Amino acid sequence: MQIDVLTIFPDYLAPLELSLPGRARAKGLLELHVHDLRQWTTDKHHTTDDTPYGGGAGMVMKPEPWGAAFDALDIDGATVVFTTPSGAPFTQAMAAELAGHERLVFACGRYEGIDQRVIDHARTRADVREISIGDYVLNGGEVAALAITEAVVRLIPGFMGNPESLAEESHEDGLLEYPVFTKPASWRDLDVPPVLLSGDHGKIAAWRHEQAVRRTAERRPDLLHASHRIDAGDLADLEVRPATRADAGEILTLQKACWVQEAQANAALDIPPLREGLDDVVASLDRWTTHVVRAEGRLIASGRGRLDGSAWDVGRLMVAPDLQGRGLGRWLLSYVEGLAPEGATSYALFTGAGSAENLRMYKKAGYRLRGELDGHPGVVVLTKRRPEQVRIF
Repeated sequence: MQIDVLTIFPDYLAPLELSLPGRARAKGLLELHVHDLRQWTTDKHHTTDDTPYGGGAGMVMKPEPWGAAFDALDIDGATVVFTTPSGAPFTQAMAAELAGHERLVFACGRYEGIDQRVIDHARTRADVREISIGDYVLNGGEVAALAITEAVVRLIPGFMGNPESLAEESHEDGLLEYPVFTKPASWRDLDVPPVLLSGDHGKIAAWRHEQAVRRTAERRPDLLHASHRIDAGDLADLEVRPATRADAGEILTLQKACWVQEAQANAALDIPPLREGLDDVVASLDRWTTHVVRAEGRLIASGRGRLDGSAWDVGRLMVAPDLQGRGLGRWLLSYVEGLAPEGATSYALFTGAGSAENLRMYKKAGYRLRGELDGHPGVVVLTKRRPEQVRIF
């Protein structure tokens, strides 16, 4: 990649010789040039600004030096980045996209900005981006150019020694990064969370995701879909209704996501929910009373029940993995129990013998373990008597 930076304060860009950009140049991955815009001025004072047409405070950068600089640098076909507070917000996704470009030319404005004709002219010759690094105003675009350059350069293919470190950073998956810890395990009466010392990679991954969602909800709720911010206290705002065939595709997707967790917990892949396809889900809607839960249009949970003799079979209780641990599963269980007809005198359900979280929730809800399901090793049955209904005459 080649990067050219145009500025009236070239010394401001000295940090580009350090850290990541400097290493990229040493590896031959980056060609970097900083240019003093004043060398393309024509008066003895090297003037780059003038008063604005229409009046007003401040000065505007003149078009002539910029035009001459663009000609000298031959910007045709390049991507020209104007750093400006009125630009599009800079994001990690934008950094990744720019990292794939062959050449970037940064135009660092000062004063009240650059004459609009400079930007319009550049558009006739190059791919132009107007980018802002935040909702605040700086004295010039150099700081923004530094920030964007560092964010882009570290994503150039072949630069990072461990590509996995990029995937786990803030914003790569739309979330802020989880808290990180290193040795010692205890410091000034503050301990590293036990899960990180457990060696259980599945639990560690789940903890990190939960922490990332929580941190994002607290600090940058604008990054989250509204469904991420719900908990059991927000249930009145959810859309809960009987499932239709139009829901089947999303039910199947949720089912696969939830039962992958069950497969891991029980060390078994031969689980019916993982084998089923869309037609199976559609057919089940005629045999089971299935309800779905939506938040801001997103399907976040589902459950079903059907009468078997006098027992109300509860099944396929599913909560989106990123929303688990907020009380939604316990609420969903109670909701599906409430769908039972008057003839039901008990509730029954089954789960994997290794599904510790499920078993804990069911036992807290009053279910008792009854042993393995006939013909299904590793699957256990739980039942609970249905409370007698009070009739008012």
